[in-house]
Amino acid sequence: MATKRMTKPKHKKLIGYTTGVFDLFHIGHLNLLRSARSLCDHLIVGVTSDELVAYKYKQAVIPFRERLEIVRSLQYVDTVVGQYDMDKLGAWKKLKFDVMFVGDDWHNTPKWNQIEKQLKKVGVKIVYIPYTHGTSSTLINETLLLLRKKKSPLKTKRAV
Repeated sequence: MATKRMTKPKHKKLIGYTTGVFDLFHIGHLNLLRSARSLCDHLIVGVTSDELVAYKYKQAVIPFRERLEIVRSLQYVDTVVGQYDMDKLGAWKKLKFDVMFVGDDWHNTPKWNQIEKQLKKVGVKIVYIPYTHGTSSTLINETLLLLRKKKSPLKTKRAV
């Protein structure tokens, strides 16, 4: 009598997705990406284009192409894509991720409550990652401005 061979069910890779500007890369960015990658098998990261950053009336210090390369080089990141609009459902249609990671500073905001409803309809779960307090690209920029105002330019001495 032949025995039926048991086959192990194939493990479906859990695909994660997160986005960000990732300007003036800091520990908060690293914490988000490290935490997100620990909760999925493959992490896709959308890096916000310079044109999209402008919607917040801001300008990135580090150019888009360089930010893509910085994020691409991180061990926690499997795939990097450009983020050219804020349409998370559109991103899902292209990338087919299972879970989206967002900083918990966005939890229970009207914007993310709406996005959560949209993505839930297609089976995507939103996971809120603890926000790293005490650092942000905005704070770094503000600190640099203050430091530059306090310091006078170095005067060079010329040999006579």
